[in-house]
Amino acid sequence: MDINLKFQPGQILCLEHNDTNLYAELIQVVVSRQLCWVRPLLLVANSTEPPTVTDLRDASDLLWPIDLFRVALDTEIITFLTQVLVKEPKNEPDSPAKQQFNQFIHQVWQESQKGNGQ
Repeated sequence: MDINLKFQPGQILCLEHNDTNLYAELIQVVVSRQLCWVRPLLLVANSTEPPTVTDLRDASDLLWPIDLFRVALDTEIITFLTQVLVKEPKNEPDSPAKQQFNQFIHQVWQESQKGNGQ
Protein backbone atom coordinates (compact mmCIF):
# COMPACT_ATOMS: atom_id res chain seq x y z
CA MET A 1 0.00 0.00 0.00
CA ASP A 2 1.20 3.51 -0.79
CA ILE A 3 2.46 5.16 2.40
CA ASN A 4 0.79 8.41 1.37
CA LEU A 5 -2.59 6.65 1.50
CA LYS A 6 -1.89 4.65 4.66
CA PHE A 7 -0.91 7.54 6.93
CA GLN A 8 -2.26 11.08 6.97
CA PRO A 9 -1.05 14.08 9.02
CA GLY A 10 -3.05 14.44 12.21
CA GLN A 11 -3.59 10.70 12.65
CA ILE A 12 -2.59 9.03 15.88
CA LEU A 13 -0.02 6.30 15.26
CA CYS A 14 1.17 3.54 17.55
CA LEU A 15 4.68 2.14 17.96
CA GLU A 16 4.57 -1.13 19.89
CA HIS A 17 7.43 -2.74 21.76
CA ASN A 18 7.01 -5.60 24.22
CA ASP A 19 4.14 -4.55 26.49
CA THR A 20 4.48 -0.80 25.87
CA ASN A 21 2.86 1.39 23.24
CA LEU A 22 3.95 4.84 22.15
CA TYR A 23 1.08 6.91 20.76
CA ALA A 24 2.04 9.90 18.66
CA GLU A 25 0.44 12.37 16.27
CA LEU A 26 1.70 12.17 12.71
CA ILE A 27 3.05 15.54 11.56
CA GLN A 28 4.51 14.58 8.20
CA VAL A 29 5.54 11.55 6.14
CA VAL A 30 9.02 11.76 4.58
CA VAL A 31 8.32 9.37 1.71
CA SER A 32 11.78 9.61 0.14
CA ARG A 33 13.38 8.29 3.34
CA GLN A 34 10.51 6.07 4.55
CA LEU A 35 10.34 8.07 7.78
CA CYS A 36 7.60 9.81 9.66
CA TRP A 37 7.78 12.88 11.81
CA VAL A 38 5.64 12.34 14.88
CA ARG A 39 4.82 14.28 18.01
CA PRO A 40 4.67 11.96 21.05
CA LEU A 41 1.47 12.07 23.07
CA LEU A 42 1.67 9.24 25.57
CA LEU A 43 3.40 6.03 26.52
CA VAL A 44 1.20 3.20 27.79
CA ALA A 45 2.72 0.33 29.75
CA ASN A 46 0.29 -2.57 29.58
CA SER A 47 2.21 -4.65 32.13
CA THR A 48 0.20 -3.20 34.99
CA GLU A 49 -3.50 -3.24 35.71
CA PRO A 50 -4.72 -0.65 35.00
CA PRO A 51 -2.11 0.27 32.37
CA THR A 52 0.36 3.02 33.33
CA VAL A 53 -0.11 6.11 31.16
CA THR A 54 2.75 8.60 30.82
CA ASP A 55 2.08 12.04 29.36
CA LEU A 56 4.67 12.81 26.65
CA ARG A 57 3.23 16.02 25.24
CA ASP A 58 6.41 17.85 26.30
CA ALA A 59 8.77 15.30 24.76
CA SER A 60 10.74 16.07 21.61
CA ASP A 61 9.35 15.23 18.19
CA LEU A 62 10.63 12.06 16.62
CA LEU A 63 11.73 11.17 13.10
CA TRP A 64 11.37 7.39 12.91
CA PRO A 65 11.03 4.58 10.33
CA ILE A 66 7.46 4.56 9.16
CA ASP A 67 7.22 0.79 8.83
CA LEU A 68 7.41 0.43 12.62
CA PHE A 69 4.16 2.36 13.13
CA ARG A 70 0.53 1.41 12.70
CA VAL A 71 -2.59 3.54 12.84
CA ALA A 72 -4.01 3.60 16.38
CA LEU A 73 -7.65 2.68 16.77
CA ASP A 74 -9.87 5.31 18.36
CA THR A 75 -11.21 2.72 20.78
CA GLU A 76 -7.76 1.80 22.07
CA ILE A 77 -6.55 5.34 22.74
CA ILE A 78 -9.57 7.44 23.72
CA THR A 79 -9.52 6.36 27.38
CA PHE A 80 -5.80 7.10 27.68
CA LEU A 81 -6.08 10.47 25.95
CA THR A 82 -8.85 11.61 28.28
CA GLN A 83 -6.58 10.84 31.24
CA VAL A 84 -3.80 13.16 30.05
CA LEU A 85 -5.66 15.87 28.13
CA VAL A 86 -7.37 17.16 31.26
CA LYS A 87 -3.94 18.03 32.71
CA GLU A 88 -1.48 20.69 31.65
CA PRO A 89 1.81 19.26 30.36
CA LYS A 90 4.76 19.78 32.69
CA ASN A 91 7.83 21.60 31.41
CA GLU A 92 10.57 19.69 33.18
CA PRO A 93 13.77 19.25 31.15
CA ASP A 94 14.71 15.88 32.65
CA SER A 95 11.32 14.66 33.78
CA PRO A 96 10.73 10.96 34.47
CA ALA A 97 8.34 10.95 31.49
CA LYS A 98 11.09 12.07 29.12
CA GLN A 99 13.47 9.52 30.60
CA GLN A 100 10.88 6.76 30.05
CA PHE A 101 10.37 7.98 26.48
CA ASN A 102 14.11 7.99 25.76
CA GLN A 103 14.51 4.51 27.25
CA PHE A 104 11.60 3.17 25.19
CA ILE A 105 13.00 4.65 21.95
CA HIS A 106 16.45 3.25 22.73
CA GLN A 107 14.99 -0.24 23.28
CA VAL A 108 12.99 -0.12 20.04
CA TRP A 109 16.06 1.05 18.13
CA GLN A 110 18.21 -1.74 19.56
CA GLU A 111 15.58 -4.33 18.66
CA SER A 112 15.15 -2.98 15.13
CA GLN A 113 18.92 -3.14 14.57
CA LYS A 114 18.96 -6.82 15.59
CA GLY A 115 16.21 -7.48 13.06
CA ASN A 116 18.28 -5.83 10.33
CA GLY A 117 21.28 -8.04 11.06
CA GLN A 118 23.41 -5.17 12.37
